[in-house]
Amino acid sequence: MASRSLPAAVRRGLTFWRRSIQARVVVSTLLLSAAVVSVVGWYLLNQTREGLLDHRVSAVVTEAQDETTEASNRLDAALSASSGSATQQLDLVEPIIQRGDTRGFSVVLSGPVGDQGSRIADGGSEFTPGLDTSSVPASLEAHFDDIASSAWTYTTIRSTDAEGVHHEVPGVVVGSQVKLPSDGQTYTLYYLFPLDEQAETLALVTRALLTAAVLLLVLVAGLTWLVTRQVVTPIRLARQVAERLAAGQLQERLRVTGEDDLARLATSFNQMASNLQRQIRQLEELSRLQRRFVSDVSHELRTPLTTVRMAGDVLYDARGDFDAATGRAAELLQVELDRFETLLVDLLEISRFDAGAAVLETDDVNLVDVAHRVVDMTKALADQRDVQVQVRAPGHPCLAEADVRRVERIVRNLVTNAIDHADARGLQPGIVVHVAGDDHAAAIAVRDYGVGLAPGESAMVFNRFWRADPARARTSGGTGLGLSISLEDTHLHGGWLQAWGRPGRGAQFRLTLPRRAGGPLRQSPLPLVPTDAEETVS
Repeated sequence: MASRSLPAAVRRGLTFWRRSIQARVVVSTLLLSAAVVSVVGWYLLNQTREGLLDHRVSAVVTEAQDETTEASNRLDAALSASSGSATQQLDLVEPIIQRGDTRGFSVVLSGPVGDQGSRIADGGSEFTPGLDTSSVPASLEAHFDDIASSAWTYTTIRSTDAEGVHHEVPGVVVGSQVKLPSDGQTYTLYYLFPLDEQAETLALVTRALLTAAVLLLVLVAGLTWLVTRQVVTPIRLARQVAERLAAGQLQERLRVTGEDDLARLATSFNQMASNLQRQIRQLEELSRLQRRFVSDVSHELRTPLTTVRMAGDVLYDARGDFDAATGRAAELLQVELDRFETLLVDLLEISRFDAGAAVLETDDVNLVDVAHRVVDMTKALADQRDVQVQVRAPGHPCLAEADVRRVERIVRNLVTNAIDHADARGLQPGIVVHVAGDDHAAAIAVRDYGVGLAPGESAMVFNRFWRADPARARTSGGTGLGLSISLEDTHLHGGWLQAWGRPGRGAQFRLTLPRRAGGPLRQSPLPLVPTDAEETVS
């Protein structure tokens, strides 16, 4: 039910996914390739990033140290201790700012170290014009609250140009300390070097890797599709040929090209098809000969049977003139002739089914009337077995479009079989014939309370000449073909003939016919398992 609520396009996609091994192989290969490319691309990008940044950081740290050393030497050589600290601060930072403008870095001077109000945020600093001093991270500034060695960290450099446009670029800030001769105190120089060129290089490398990855995945998908197509196409052709073979076109074969594994597979398939064709032809010929034999024997036996029947009738009519033993023999001869004649009729009917020559003469049939007629016809046999037969039917007709002769034969076989296996103790009821119908189907169920069926026998009971107990005599004189013929008659109507049974709890046979000939059957108006199945038969 959940799949029906999906859009049609999604259902078609799922169906294509389930049925196409080629699509599954391509998608699986594409996913695995994407995972591998992602890992390799991440590794390459990470190595490139680390290489670029490590080289740049090493260069800027060296440059910052050189600037600090040069500034310190300049102060020592050019300035006297009598100069004020403010003058020395300007002389210290202004040359660096000028060189920074040409070399592309900014500078901030803060200090002295340890004084209150000397932090950058407090305004006690000199810096490159337009630079936002918050670009110096507080963590790095805290590192230089006391005299410390040089240190660096990554940051975001924020600045404003002459037109008032704000800029933010990634960068590296390097801090180092210098002592002014004027007051002997230590000040901190922060050098801010932008990493915009490295960022552009990384972006370029990233775009190149992504483009290469997409092209590689497309190439892998295309190559996988072509490679799998070389394997899948012969398999699809083999499937189509196998379907045509299954449909009865036994002459179909695969075309063999080359000498590879697929060619050998096609050769083996063709050999198998040839062997199957030969065996099927042999079986068809044997089946035809068997049907012809049964039909010919049945027809050929009719003439001697007619002669024997005439002689048997004469002996049977004159049995009163014979002694007791001879008269009994005449009676037994008459009974066995009746059974032999029935067997010939059944064999001829079976041969017609096997030859596909059986035809239906359909009309509206009331199964209620059929049930009552069959019970009346078998009353003598039921009385002989001391079995009570009841019909439980609704007060309205239960109609089905069927061949009344064949339906009556089915029900008669079911009832006589039930009488043959019923509990012959005069119990009420001994056999119950249920009839029901609806707008789509009509059904008859014959329930007996006799020996029942063992597990697995409900399917075997319709086999020809099958008997649950080979030592058990046929009290009704059946031929062993009745239920088999009934099943063939049912299939001819497009109906169901099913059996249920439990040892010691009896059995039930259910016939279900479509309301209209050729109509589909979805369910039966009667249950296969009787409602009293759990009751113990006394």
